[in-house]
Amino acid sequence: MKSSILITSFNKGQYIDECILSCINQDYADDAEILVLDNYSEDNSDQIFAKYKDKIKVFKKKRVSIYPALNQIDLIKEGLSISNGNLIYLLDGDDFFLKNKLLNVNNIFKKNPNLEVVYDTSLKKRGNKLSTYEIKTKLNKNVWPSIINTSSISIKKEFILEILNKKLFDDFNLLEIDFRINVYSRNIKKNYIISKDAYTVYRQLDDSIMGNIKKYSSKWWQKRKQAHEFMKIMYLNNGLEYHNKLDFLLTNFINKFIKTK
Repeated sequence: MKSSILITSFNKGQYIDECILSCINQDYADDAEILVLDNYSEDNSDQIFAKYKDKIKVFKKKRVSIYPALNQIDLIKEGLSISNGNLIYLLDGDDFFLKNKLLNVNNIFKKNPNLEVVYDTSLKKRGNKLSTYEIKTKLNKNVWPSIINTSSISIKKEFILEILNKKLFDDFNLLEIDFRINVYSRNIKKNYIISKDAYTVYRQLDDSIMGNIKKYSSKWWQKRKQAHEFMKIMYLNNGLEYHNKLDFLLTNFINKFIKTK
C-alpha cells in the first residue's frame, strides 16, 4: 500500500528535526511520501525543513482559527487533498515514530484487509522519562473511549475521507481530531485494531493542544460538554441511543455557572 505521512506543525522547531528523521529512517521497503503541513511557524522550523528538502514536501497554510484543534484539522484536510497514499499516518510535529512503525503497521493492514484504522500503543515521553501509554477500559461502553493520540493513528484514506464527508470534523472548536476518529471508529464503526506494540513516541507537553487544558477548569468543562454533544449527534445519526445522560446533565448544569472564554 502506498503510504503518506502527514506531519502537522506550528512552532515545533525544538522537536521537528527528530520527528522528520524518524520518518525518513523507517525500515520500510516501499516509498512513503512525507508531507509537512505548517501554519507558518515563527521559530526555526523553516531552517530544519530546508535540511530535508530532498526528502520531504512542505506546505504552508495560514491558521484558520484561534483554536489549535481546528487549525490541526484544517492542516490535515489540506494534507489529504494533496497526498498520494491510500494509507495515512498522522503525526504531530512534536512526536516521532519508532523505526519499525510503517513496516509493522502496513503488515497489519495487509493481514486484515477489512480494517480501516490501526492504533498503536505509544510510549509517553515527559522530559527524558519514557513510559507506556495506558489505554484504560471503561465500563460504560456508551461514553467516549480512552483516547489514543493522533500520532498513534494510522488510517485508510478512504475512511478518513468518509469522516470528512459526514462533516464530523466541523464545529466543536475544542475537540481534537484524535477524539473524533477514536469515537467514530471505536464506538460506531468498530473497524479497528489496537496493536499491543508501541510504534510511536508521544510527548506530553504543557503547551500542547491537550496539555493546556487543566482538569476541572472552565475550559475542561466546556470541552466535556462539546464531547457529550458530539457523542449524542454521532449516536443519533447512526440510529443509536446515547446512554450517558446523567454525566451529560451534570456537565450542562456546571457549564451554566462557568465563564466562557
